Amino acid sequence: MQTNFSEEQLKIEDNKSAEKIFKKCVHCGMCNATCPTFNLLGDELDGPRGRIYLIQDMLENERKPTSNVVKHIDRCLSCYSCMTTCPAGVNYMHLIDHGRKYIEKNYERPFFDRIIRNFLSKILPDSKLFKLSILLAKLGKPFKFLFPSKIKNMLDLMPTSFPKKAFKTKEIYKTKNKKRIARVALLTGCVQKEISPQINESTIRILNRHGVEVVVPEKIRCCGSLNHHLGKNDEAHQDFINNINIWYDENLKGNLDAILSNTSGCGTTMKDYAFIFRDDKKMKKKAKKISELTKDVSEYLSENLNLKFKKKEKKLRIAYHSACSMQHGQKVHSQPINLLEKTKNEILEIPEGHICCGSAGTYNILQSKIAKQLLKNKVSNIESLKPQIISTGNIGCITQIRNGTNIPILHTIELLDWYTGGPKPKILNKL
Repeated sequence: MQTNFSEEQLKIEDNKSAEKIFKKCVHCGMCNATCPTFNLLGDELDGPRGRIYLIQDMLENERKPTSNVVKHIDRCLSCYSCMTTCPAGVNYMHLIDHGRKYIEKNYERPFFDRIIRNFLSKILPDSKLFKLSILLAKLGKPFKFLFPSKIKNMLDLMPTSFPKKAFKTKEIYKTKNKKRIARVALLTGCVQKEISPQINESTIRILNRHGVEVVVPEKIRCCGSLNHHLGKNDEAHQDFINNINIWYDENLKGNLDAILSNTSGCGTTMKDYAFIFRDDKKMKKKAKKISELTKDVSEYLSENLNLKFKKKEKKLRIAYHSACSMQHGQKVHSQPINLLEKTKNEILEIPEGHICCGSAGTYNILQSKIAKQLLKNKVSNIESLKPQIISTGNIGCITQIRNGTNIPILHTIELLDWYTGGPKPKILNKL
């Protein structure tokens, strides 16, 4: 793709990086073939190629974003399926992130949209505020017919209660009855640790059981991905810098073998810290180290531990949903499947498994019409397999898919924990 940035414009690091990505695009359109929104809507501007043109036009001509341009950029799920498909290696993720940041800086959204986006930006990354919002949601649900659609969507997705936590909160979870062979830090997630604490508990159990000490630094905040994808650069960077500094110091102090994420959307952003801080002299070295240490939990288990599996009497049909941020964002796909196959159950890959379920962070709230259609398609493909269980590696996908089917869905790590000596997940008690 030909570019026309001025020398002055290319002094801006984001523009310089974007130009290199634009030049890789050969207009082939193969990205559109696997783009969920293009396939649903059939509009060139709702596919990656069209969005690339819109972003290039905004940046080169320093245009004020129009409502139409914002609409098409907002409709992007950031599923990154296009990056898996692209034969030219176009890093669409960095372009869409830059485009969103530009829009947030140069476009004034309607008042109500600003309120909703600011609410999500503040509430979801903060455990205390999130708990308060759950209580308010319980009061508001009987009256949801009075609210606008986006508020209704939030109320529908809000849990009705918080599960009881089995573990006491502490900073170090030591190995039990086994010599320590490794030491890792675990990002426990913002919403996840409140609505599904069993995911972190399963993660810690399986690691401790196989000789891995787990560190959960108290002052770690949100990974920053939520605000990053909303285009809120300043808020995201506050979280980025806080976490990078804490993990970097922890590594110097205790020599971390890895930093683990069991929420694939978080892991994708953490692995990108090196790029985000590529031009920051103070943070560049630290960010690069954190990105190098970051692994999805299934990636770490597959590559570093010899898990001890236990036989079960009953063989189950398990449909594996490969989260977009996992398979496209991190290129982690075969590892969780291989681990699940070692349980000796029947592992089923879902038809059109490369297509997003519609969760995508806050997408199912902000773009509910498209998200609901994607969910309907995903559930139809899952149910065609007649599985007894659905497994995936991302809390957002779990929350989304659970709203469309009665088939039990749980995190892959919960199954792996059970099959290596941990407790049976409560959701499976009826099987």
